[in-house]
Amino acid sequence: MMRILEIFVEILSWLRIMASPLIIGVGVGILVYDNNPNNTGMAIGIIISLIGLLVGIIGATKVWRKTGTSNFMSRVNSTPELTNKVNTK
Repeated sequence: MMRILEIFVEILSWLRIMASPLIIGVGVGILVYDNNPNNTGMAIGIIISLIGLLVGIIGATKVWRKTGTSNFMSRVNSTPELTNKVNTK
């Protein structure tokens, strides 16, 4: 049971890491389509969005293999500035 929960947390963290480049790619793709609202603009916007998805998948998979996604996310979300202030008092 514990192993299933660990895998579930790793998958959720992988999705969070993958989502960042995807959201940026979709945003840039929307801006491209907004400036050029025709079939060419839509194709370029979709291609940019897919590049964001691909970069997100590659990046999240590298993190998963190297350090583990939950470990990576815990380091990203930590606040050492607050921890140091609490420990010094």
